[in-house]
Amino acid sequence: MEYTITQYELGEQPKVSLMPKEVLDEIGEEGMRAVIGKHYDGLRTSSIKHLFPTHSDEAFEMAKKHSADFFIQLCGGPQYFNESRGQPMMRARHSKFQITQEGRIVWLECFRDALMECKLSEPLKQGFWAYLDTFSFWMVNAED
Repeated sequence: MEYTITQYELGEQPKVSLMPKEVLDEIGEEGMRAVIGKHYDGLRTSSIKHLFPTHSDEAFEMAKKHSADFFIQLCGGPQYFNESRGQPMMRARHSKFQITQEGRIVWLECFRDALMECKLSEPLKQGFWAYLDTFSFWMVNAED
């Protein structure tokens, strides 16, 4: 499986492909939480760890939970994120952080590693990745 990271120009905002709803059907909530957990564990030791609450295990675990809730909801699961955090508005939520193209690549690389270990069919992994690759364009808000 190849996980290509699309080149990005600051300010580019492509149409985001939908996350395949079948992802949640195939791996369930537990599987999604495991993927997000592995992703965050990679982020915790990455060059962008300063963007995450690494000062406290409790805060870090809560960040994992919020992210998993978002992805579960995105795949048509229960509205956990909306119930606990309100509407996603991810771009606005992340605006206080300086997210660069380099940071986007690190974030995607950590997700790639988590997806590679995931027990998800290859076509669904590709759909998940396509979503992540274009969604991540929207998060970049600073130059390298």
